[in-house]
Amino acid sequence: MSYVVLARKYRPRSFDQMVGQEHVVRALSNALEQQRLHHAYLFTGTRGIGKTTVSRILAKSLNCTGPDGTGGITAHPCGVCSACTEIDGDRYIDYIELDAASNRSIDEIRDLIERAAYKPGIGRFKVFMIDEAHQLTKDAFNALLKTLEEPPEYLKFVLATTDPEKMLPTVLSRCLQFNLRPMAPQTVHEHLQEVLAAEHVPHDEASLRLLSRAARGSMRDALSLTDQAIAYGGGRVDEAVVRGMLGSVDRGHARRLVEALAARDGAAVLATVDALRAMGLSASATLEELASLLQQMAVEQAVPGALDAQDPDTEDARALASVLPPDETQLLYSIALHGRAELALMSDEYGALTMVLLRLLAFPPAGAAPVPPREAPRSAPLRAPSPPAMTMPVAKAAAPVVPASPPPRPVPVAPVVAPQPAAPASAPVAERRREPPAPAPQAAPERIETRSAPPDDEPPWGRDDEPPPEGEYRHAVPAPSRRPAAVPDPEPERFEPAPVDAVPDEPPPVERRPRPVRRDEPPAPPPRTPLGDRWYALCQAMAERGAVSALLRELAWQGGLVEVDEAAAPQRWRLQVERESLRTNALREKLAAAMAAELGAPVDLVLEPGSPEDTPAKRDAWERTRRQQEAEHTIRHDPVVLELMRQFPTARLVPNSIKPV
Repeated sequence: MSYVVLARKYRPRSFDQMVGQEHVVRALSNALEQQRLHHAYLFTGTRGIGKTTVSRILAKSLNCTGPDGTGGITAHPCGVCSACTEIDGDRYIDYIELDAASNRSIDEIRDLIERAAYKPGIGRFKVFMIDEAHQLTKDAFNALLKTLEEPPEYLKFVLATTDPEKMLPTVLSRCLQFNLRPMAPQTVHEHLQEVLAAEHVPHDEASLRLLSRAARGSMRDALSLTDQAIAYGGGRVDEAVVRGMLGSVDRGHARRLVEALAARDGAAVLATVDALRAMGLSASATLEELASLLQQMAVEQAVPGALDAQDPDTEDARALASVLPPDETQLLYSIALHGRAELALMSDEYGALTMVLLRLLAFPPAGAAPVPPREAPRSAPLRAPSPPAMTMPVAKAAAPVVPASPPPRPVPVAPVVAPQPAAPASAPVAERRREPPAPAPQAAPERIETRSAPPDDEPPWGRDDEPPPEGEYRHAVPAPSRRPAAVPDPEPERFEPAPVDAVPDEPPPVERRPRPVRRDEPPAPPPRTPLGDRWYALCQAMAERGAVSALLRELAWQGGLVEVDEAAAPQRWRLQVERESLRTNALREKLAAAMAAELGAPVDLVLEPGSPEDTPAKRDAWERTRRQQEAEHTIRHDPVVLELMRQFPTARLVPNSIKPV
């Protein structure tokens, strides 16, 4: 006799055997006992929590005839009548299950609607169960709406889905919806105890706790993992077997990590990570166990004594609850929880695990003085850098300490040179300083405007006597009231350090903008060959006739003709195509057929890899660029446009907005 897996062998056969879904069982039981039956039911929830099981029990409750064949609708199906046994065996002709994941089109729904026109063959009700109903197409949903809203009195619909958000609102409004909840680990733990006791499999409590947590609320997953653990352990289920199968991390490793992080001991953290690497334990499982421990610690910190005393992991959480303050416990929990997503971003998951754990050490504990940032050595006050052309070789000497000056103002173009008093011969030569000039005490000086020099090839609106276009700046600087006609340069060795607010002797040169590339210069044309001319003409003729389109046109335009052998029968044409996705047999045959229709002779087309220099695509691209630049050149030198640019200094041309005719 073939082996039946635990998930199928221990599938509930009645509402009394259902676990973890008391709210659904109670509602359906009361409805069946009071004969308040809805025509459509919708069961939602994650995988493996009993949606299909509830559907089958409901179908048995509607069609059960009792052991003596005289029973009616009941909340407690007998399980021995023909209806109950055949529904359990999936051979009852009036209970139809449709998997919408593989039968999602309108044709299957039409077939279902045609069956709805016939009364039940042997049962009291005909029940249509549509599993994964959210995968039905929109047309299939629309075809089902009318029958779903007003079915015959002998027809009941049961829909099950793991994603109710994808269901149409019109479908949801026609169904009585029940949301099945994920099961608590304690509920799964108790059910696994009953199953293993019935199977006479030796086990321990720690292994069942690991299995119930790994199931993540799914009873079917819990039973499947239990089946795997029995096979892995050779008929015995214990903690070591389950940890080895699941790759779970022992609570002791998580406890050592918390202790090391609480003590700010980075070396202990690294040693624990190295031990995890040596044992081959999963980095993701480490963070999961760490997050579980921190969650219990936070509960103990907030509500002392609230943890389950029967759980052996509770002692660790209670002992560590006083090691970390509540705020750092929450922070470390968040770091561990979100750090699991970062493990896959690095090739070494243990390196990523180290970074996640050390992240807490980057936050100093409350009340600790922050570590001052490291500063670079300061040997001299900061000064504005001088251009290379303006610097002079000077003797090394201690520079006088001067207070920090404010940020320099824009430097005028015209140099203003002030004579400096002579210094003794022994005085060191100081570097020339360039600070803004001090404001003159006399009457308000005149203001002159300066701006950066325009490139030589700018249009007329960029000359010095016109307002600058956008992108250039202008500023005003005070002009001296009296400017000498010529001031001779004093000898460098006789200079002395100038005061901070002194007028600079020579301003730095005005930075010129780099010469822009002229947009009206036509691009270099692509190389043209006689074979390229012939191929371009043939492609244009096929395109005008509509023989090539979509990918076929892309193949023709990206190909370069390298050889034509008209003497062969059929003609042999050889194209170079760079993109591998275009060199397929299907596209080659279609293009050869289009060429044969255009040339009037059969063609043997050969596609080979390579980078062709002359292709229709490159020719068209060059032609578009040339026409675009001609249009921009025409607009840029149009007299009306030039006059408008003179009248509106802030106006500018947007090249991409100019389209050739």
